Amino acid sequence: MNKVIIIGCGGVGTVVAHKCAQHPEVFNEIVIAARTRSKCEAVAKAIGKPNVSVDTVDADSVEQLVALFNRHKPVLVINVALPYQDLTIMEACLQCGVNYLDTANYEPKDEAHFEYSWQWAFRERFEKAGLTAILGCGFDPGVSGVFTAYAAKHYFSAMEYLDIVDCNAGNHGKAFATNFNPEINIREITQNGRYWKDGQWITTGPLEVHQPLTYPNIGERESYLLYHEELESLVLNYPTIKRARFWMTFGQEYLTHLRVIQNIGMARIDEVDYQGTKIVPLQFLKAVLPNPQDLGANYHGETSIGCRISGKDKEGKALTYYIYNNCSHEEAFKETGMQAVSYTTGVPAMVGAMMFLTGKWDLKGVRNVEEFDPDPFLEALAVNGLPWHEIINGDLEVERIDN
Repeated sequence: MNKVIIIGCGGVGTVVAHKCAQHPEVFNEIVIAARTRSKCEAVAKAIGKPNVSVDTVDADSVEQLVALFNRHKPVLVINVALPYQDLTIMEACLQCGVNYLDTANYEPKDEAHFEYSWQWAFRERFEKAGLTAILGCGFDPGVSGVFTAYAAKHYFSAMEYLDIVDCNAGNHGKAFATNFNPEINIREITQNGRYWKDGQWITTGPLEVHQPLTYPNIGERESYLLYHEELESLVLNYPTIKRARFWMTFGQEYLTHLRVIQNIGMARIDEVDYQGTKIVPLQFLKAVLPNPQDLGANYHGETSIGCRISGKDKEGKALTYYIYNNCSHEEAFKETGMQAVSYTTGVPAMVGAMMFLTGKWDLKGVRNVEEFDPDPFLEALAVNGLPWHEIINGDLEVERIDN
């Protein structure tokens, strides 16, 4: 029996639960677990399937996680909790002999720092246990790595330049809101930018480097260079890459609000004293901002995420290649009650879990998604709500700023 536990019941967790429940032939039993049982019960009720149950857990506690896994004895844990909790969940998986999948790499609570070293340190233990840990199986990271692997397998003898581009052209009608956990989102985009060039990492100021890029069915949007974790594994697994960058779009109103939040100290992640109580300003801000789970009903427009790659084709000739997905906020909401940013993260997590449970992804140890065969994943992705498209030898637009 393929029993899975989904840890986390936010927007992404809700999508994962809905999508897993659509495939009872693969996901025979589904347990949704989070700190707040009522949230899990609401999702289970909305799904309305007898093979979906709920439980509670504090994912900061290895002891509670071990007890949860021992109660249910899952084959796989799908971790869509907070990135701070990756290591406790991985530790509990090892103690209980459970396989693991997540959508974002670990980061410590007290520092906005993103790298895979903490999770890669589990490699030997997972290999010795005969277990699999699949890292970063959302969209970016996730599908972006699978897209890159697909390009390498089918089109390139040497990929030289990789630009991952992420555009949200939707409108939720709020003055300011983040599309996923506000604390994680703001930490991510206010840190320094970083990209790979000629064998080393180059650091830029936060949102310092930007340029307009044209997105399919959307048009031109100003795109900002950020650091994103999948760059770290992709340049390691594809050493022919000379330069790798990540771009994301932001509207001017969003950036104005963000600048004010930073200027008044509300983006701080250290504790401050407020009338004798210790609070973290960014965590307080999270509590008063709109909940990303509640944005879907009024969200219009679409996202567009993909990889723009250039290099040498299989015959050694110059090739440009763009592989991407566009996802409608309205369609995502109709199906799962969540907006497209949650949908584009949750669907790939389900597909990655499906690949593992059906034996199509069977490597042991701690692995990034690009290490697996991309073909069955992309085939399943296309029929589960995220069809993808290719443009061969088009204008990638990414040389306007040659950093």
